[in-house]
Amino acid sequence: MSLADVRKRLPIVDALPAPDDRTVRRTATSGEIPIPRYAVWELTLACDQHCIHCGSRAGHSRPRELGTEECLDVVRQLRELGVGEVTLVGGEAYLRNDLILIVRAIREQGMRASMTTGGRNLTRARAEALAQAGLYNAAVSIDGLEASHDRLRGVVGSWRSAFDAMTELKRAGIPTSVNTQINALSKHELEAVLELIAAAGAYGWQVQLTAAFGNAADHPEILLQPYELLEVFDTLGRIVVRARELSVKIWPGNNIGYFGPLEGDLRSGQKRAGHYRGCTAGRYQIGLESDGTVKGCPSLGGAQNHGGNVRDHSLRELWETSAALAYTRERTTADLWGFCASCYYADICRAGCTATAEPLMGRPGNNPYCHHRALELDRDGLRERVERVAAAPGDPFDHGYYRIVREHADEATRAKVGIVSTDEPRIPRTVEPYGEGRPLADDEHALQ
Repeated sequence: MSLADVRKRLPIVDALPAPDDRTVRRTATSGEIPIPRYAVWELTLACDQHCIHCGSRAGHSRPRELGTEECLDVVRQLRELGVGEVTLVGGEAYLRNDLILIVRAIREQGMRASMTTGGRNLTRARAEALAQAGLYNAAVSIDGLEASHDRLRGVVGSWRSAFDAMTELKRAGIPTSVNTQINALSKHELEAVLELIAAAGAYGWQVQLTAAFGNAADHPEILLQPYELLEVFDTLGRIVVRARELSVKIWPGNNIGYFGPLEGDLRSGQKRAGHYRGCTAGRYQIGLESDGTVKGCPSLGGAQNHGGNVRDHSLRELWETSAALAYTRERTTADLWGFCASCYYADICRAGCTATAEPLMGRPGNNPYCHHRALELDRDGLRERVERVAAAPGDPFDHGYYRIVREHADEATRAKVGIVSTDEPRIPRTVEPYGEGRPLADDEHALQ
């Protein structure tokens, strides 16, 4: 069915309900099942770009993706569960023409509908249809300046298309922000990107680190090294000041920051406490894959993160009974290891973003991508880097394995002394669901 035909199916209403949002109204008490307020929904794995940092390895549709009526039922279940905002992603969500029916259904249920897009083929007709359906806002991915972005996206011209998409979204009346991944290609271009997106009318900017899963697992050369965070946060400090001058709201992703001196400024508009408060996946956030698989974190895959399928069980049943979804509710400091186990912020942070630590080290609990950690090590004359020890198998949201190498920050001392210590990857949670886990080398079957 064409986009024009689908637009004719949009219900005619005088007014849509006031949209809710993702704000957590009440924090769950100990032992209480929290209410998910935010959903990230992969509508399709089909994509019109070939990004070398794509976590889902998007390109072609998944087998047996949910049909239109199934999606509309999921919308109803999301609202019954308590969700206030749904972000639609892909692949590329606009490659499904029924996207606008799903957006309208989300709005009719009183939820906020948003979308994240690469924007390569986000035409004027698509933007106008999304506005008609009630899309609240859109985020366009722009990963550096033109050459870096096009290299990362695997399509020459995709950078210009992204800015064209911003123009069409704004023309249609849809507020537009930008997402940027920070990696080895984009780290020196962030300040220039801010100027460009502000001039293009972006109201906000989400920045996050490229994490080592999916296609990025095959390209370790684009990953930041943990010791480079010191330089990156110097840049972000300048960006925070300049963004205020340009009236662009900074929105740090869940895998960036953690209790360094910039934490309060970075998260001032995001967290009521003014600092990171731990992974919300499976607590106040739910993820869905396009075939109906339900997850706590939209960026994690594998059996340990799949909580069942909406074709087999209701969303409420999965949310309340699935062990995979309950993981972040139940994990404790006993699941931490390495530097994170002895960190002053251990009980609050719990090693930061699960979708960064688990793909890197095989299991959560030890995360070298932390500003506080980099500063503490630097104070002791040390730094950390990561090196890959096993490749990824090639599935959506998969990962390889890395080790953390700790060495002297001073180049001459480093050359003389060599490696100070290493943290080896650990066996996955499919083998040991909780605890710090044994080193991978102790389990000869772990990689089979």
